[in-house]
Amino acid sequence: MTSAASTIAAVAPSTAAGKLKLLVVTLVLVAVAELIGPTQFSVGPGKVVLLPMLWALLMAAAWGIAHQRVPGVVRVATAQQSLAGGLLNAGLLLFVVKLGLTVGAALPQVKQAGWALLFQEFGHALGTLALGLPLALLLGIKREAVGATFSVGREGNLVIIGEKYGMASPEGRGVLAEYITGTVLGALFIAVLAGFIASLHIFDPRSLAMGAGVGSGSLMAAALGAIAAQSPPEMLPQLTAIAAASNLLTTVAGFYFTLFLSLPLCSWLYGKLEPVLGRFSKHGAQQGAAVDAGANVSSADVAHAAPTSLRDTLLAWLVVGGGVLIGNAVTYKVPVLVSLEGVLAVVAIAGAVEAIKRFVPRLPMVLVLSVVATVVGIPGLFPFSDALIALTAKLNFLAFTTPVLALAGFSVAKDLPVFRRLGWRIVVVSLTATAGTFLGATLIAEFFH
Repeated sequence: MTSAASTIAAVAPSTAAGKLKLLVVTLVLVAVAELIGPTQFSVGPGKVVLLPMLWALLMAAAWGIAHQRVPGVVRVATAQQSLAGGLLNAGLLLFVVKLGLTVGAALPQVKQAGWALLFQEFGHALGTLALGLPLALLLGIKREAVGATFSVGREGNLVIIGEKYGMASPEGRGVLAEYITGTVLGALFIAVLAGFIASLHIFDPRSLAMGAGVGSGSLMAAALGAIAAQSPPEMLPQLTAIAAASNLLTTVAGFYFTLFLSLPLCSWLYGKLEPVLGRFSKHGAQQGAAVDAGANVSSADVAHAAPTSLRDTLLAWLVVGGGVLIGNAVTYKVPVLVSLEGVLAVVAIAGAVEAIKRFVPRLPMVLVLSVVATVVGIPGLFPFSDALIALTAKLNFLAFTTPVLALAGFSVAKDLPVFRRLGWRIVVVSLTATAGTFLGATLIAEFFH
């Protein structure tokens, strides 16, 4: 197929049959991923945990890449892969609601965390771009650098980039590359890094524990294991509590830090630094132009990058909601009907804000949805708040990530040629960003000891 034909296929609208096929295949892959379940193994003093969301992402990516060899009845072709990128944007809104409800319910705990934990969050928010962005520009990476270095690229950051730029954009590819690298190599990398830093004995172990709370349970566990192995045994309960509180705060406050602080700053710094640092890349203008050319082709299939049709939005919520029901039942043993009540409550909140946005198109969807979900999730604030918290508390946070990452896997498959152009450079940048968030938070936390 020629390049022009490929582009036309990418932008061709997906038929109703194609949409149904994408729905069914995605939910089947989610079920398989949840049946595989978490897998963990030890790496020195730390542990690496591979969660169902990783299996879903890898299987979906492989399914999309090999679509020409897959039987037609279950084939997810380029048009459906483009649609998956758009569904990802809408489906992530349900994740935002769950995140906001978690934030509201956890506010009392966050209040007890103290000023040290609050200020070290600046290290988590800014450490990634302080180390990652200059390196990315020196290696010749273009706008993908913004998505890859404004944060450690966890689930909430996919939401932010998806809403602002669309997952088919260069920034979308950057954050997906960061997410994939962090998911596959992040726990191993941070375990080695944290163990090495702890062995130098230049930081208080409590500062290192705060730095370990990067907003990912698996990365926190890996880093904490490495730190605890080189700290006095009697400190383990204290270090565990500090790391958990830091991880909670990063999960809770980090979303807002990245939305209002690190992403705008990273985009602004890119505009200032790229003309200076970009010309030092040995890849030069030729590589940069190649990546940008690929980005332009991918950005052309934006027919589904930010879906506005109500039908596609409902389809996205059906995929993610169905995936949550499957994950909750298979992995967390929650009855489907019990989970369904929580899913419907989450959809109702997202639907109310979505309806308002259709009358006020310029409404910042992610921001408003986050605020609404957080406020209604504060215990006792509204007559229905406690009941809402009880309903949605039965929905495990990670159950939302598996269907979301399955859709992301299909989106990755579509953009594989651009990822190949970025190659090893994006892996190096992603791991550097992870090091930046750990070291930045540790440095700031040390100031308070």
